[in-house]
Order: sequence, then structure tokens, then C-alpha cells
Amino acid sequence: MDQLSAISANVTLDRMRTFVRVAERGSLSAVAREMAIGQSSVTRHIRELEEALGVALFSRTTRRVALTAEGERYYANAVQILRLVEQAGDEARDTGRASAGTVRVSCTAALGVRHISRLIFAFQDRHPDIAVDLGLTDERIDLVRDGVDIAIRLGPLTDSSLKRRALGSSRRVLVGAPACLERHGRPTTPADLAGFEGVRMSNIAGSDRLTLEGPDGGLHAASLGGRLRVDHGLAAREAYLAGRGIGPAHVWLVDDLLSDGRLEVLLPDHAPPAVPLNLLIVPERAGIARVRLLVEFLAEAVATIPGIERSSGDSR
Repeated sequence: MDQLSAISANVTLDRMRTFVRVAERGSLSAVAREMAIGQSSVTRHIRELEEALGVALFSRTTRRVALTAEGERYYANAVQILRLVEQAGDEARDTGRASAGTVRVSCTAALGVRHISRLIFAFQDRHPDIAVDLGLTDERIDLVRDGVDIAIRLGPLTDSSLKRRALGSSRRVLVGAPACLERHGRPTTPADLAGFEGVRMSNIAGSDRLTLEGPDGGLHAASLGGRLRVDHGLAAREAYLAGRGIGPAHVWLVDDLLSDGRLEVLLPDHAPPAVPLNLLIVPERAGIARVRLLVEFLAEAVATIPGIERSSGDSR
């Protein structure tokens, strides 16, 4: 066997996939957990790949591994090769049915629990061969590093390298429990909010300052004090319900509590500004059939979520 044949025989797709994930995660142990194999197997894949290529792909410390210059060049090519292999497999299958495989989705936690999970169930009923790995977190994760295909995100975006699909905007209202309003009265103007306890979000900058948009489009600011701060939308929902204070809430978070009277909308002519809702897609994954199917399904299905106003927004 000549040298080129020996290299080709040892550079397997499994070893290449392992290398790509280690490059993206920067951790052998994290990739071992992700792939459900021993760390020794991950180490062996990398060692055998480096031996086949005759170069060091990583520099190693006691805590992390980092790509060498040669590793960076190899990573860029390996990602493209693996993408082409996956797409070729999709195209070889019957185009009239969904590709089998897994789509990894990340979503803000409260929205995922309240609504996105049921949309995923409906998608899988339609496409039973597609597995979905739904991760719920309010952290702005790195999609490529964490092996996520698509993410549903509320708020401004900073991921300029990702493809974006605008889903619309999430309408918000100012809410409080009847017991809370009986103690303080029902406000008729934004100025009346000064005497109310608020529930503030510790993971949102400026949550002690409430901005409301009036019927004429003008903005009104009010301070929002209070003894309780939470870092999760579902905890805020429970706090409002328990009468611990008032605060802004996405309609989809409290729609059931509003409909049965357990929460009330304060100042219905004034509302916190709506928040953009977007779908982010890793560009290298956008052409994979199962990813594309889920993206198109979610882009339509979000219209069923209470308070989501569809947008004809652009995508990139």
C-alpha cells in the first residue's frame, strides 16, 4: 500500500467527525459525553488521525485542547467534507419522505416549555423518522460549538455568522394578580405604578425600569422596585400568580392565566414594547433535509402561539 492509500484508509469519517467536534467544543471529555463513548476512544481517534496525516492537529494543556495552524486549515476542509457527505446521503434517499436522523434545537426555556415542545411533538407526528434533541436554556450558547442545528431566540441578535429567519414579534403586557391589585388599587396611568411592588428579572439589564408604549406611540417610563428578582420566565409567572408583584410578561407566558382571571392586564392601553422572535440556523446545516423540514414547519407553526405576531421579515 502506498503512502496516499495508507492515509486514505486511516482518515475515516468517524475520526474526522470526532476531530470536528473536539475542535468545536475544545474538550475531549465533553465530546466523549456527547458521543456516548469513552474519552479514551476520543483520544485514540484524534491520535490515529494525526498519525495518518503526519501533523499535530491540536496543542494540549491540562484543561483544554486548541487547534494548531495545521488543525485550523484541516478543520475548515473537514466541515465542508462532512456536510457534503450528509447532504449526499439525504439526496440518495427517497425525496418524497423525510430524512431520518436527529435535529438539535435550542430554545429559551419558558417558551420551550410552554409552547415549542408541543410544536415539536406535532412535527414528529408528521415526520416519525426524525429525532429532535430539544435543549432549553436562557444562555446565548454557541450553536456550532455545542452541535446545535437551529435556535429559537427572543430579543436582539448578535450572531452575524448564522442564517436568520424572522418569525415575528412577541407581544407583551403588564400583569398582576387580583390580590395584588386589591392591595394597591388598579392603576389608570403609568404614574400610578409608583406604589407597586415589581417582580424583576435578574438576567435582563434594566429590569428595574419599565417602559410602556401608549396608544399614541409615545413611550412612558416608570421605576419598578420590589424585593423579588428571578432569572427564569416560569419563576416570574409563578410570582405574578402568587401576588408577589406586577411586571411585564410575554402573552404566551400567561395567556391561560389571563383567560381564567387569575391574572389581569394592567393599563391595557399601555404595553411594554414587543420583542423580536427569530430562528437561527447554522449555515452548514441549512441544506440538510431534516433541518430544512423543521425550519419550515416552525416558521409556520409559531403563528399558533398566543401573542406572536407574524412578520414578513427578511432572512439571511
